[in-house]
Amino acid sequence: MLKIEQKANGSELVFALEGRLDTTTAPQLENELKKSLSGVESLIFEFEALEYISSAGLRVLLSSQKQMNKQGEMVIRNVRPEIMEIFDVTGFSDILTIE
Repeated sequence: MLKIEQKANGSELVFALEGRLDTTTAPQLENELKKSLSGVESLIFEFEALEYISSAGLRVLLSSQKQMNKQGEMVIRNVRPEIMEIFDVTGFSDILTIE
């Protein structure tokens, strides 16, 4: 299960994710992003409560990054060590901005 919390502040949009970002929940996040990204210059993901990410989740992050490259920046914050390890192994830590 994935809980998505959105907070918009002007041209900044924060997505706080809690739970698992996998094949079941990735489409849910993808839909939320599609609806929300228009006019956003700064997209921030809060991963403090994200426990797991699968390749489907990584794909959503990658397409978000591509979209944000055209209109601003994307940052991922508070990544847990087990998710950071997945980012490192897949090379995503080189593509994404992680704080």
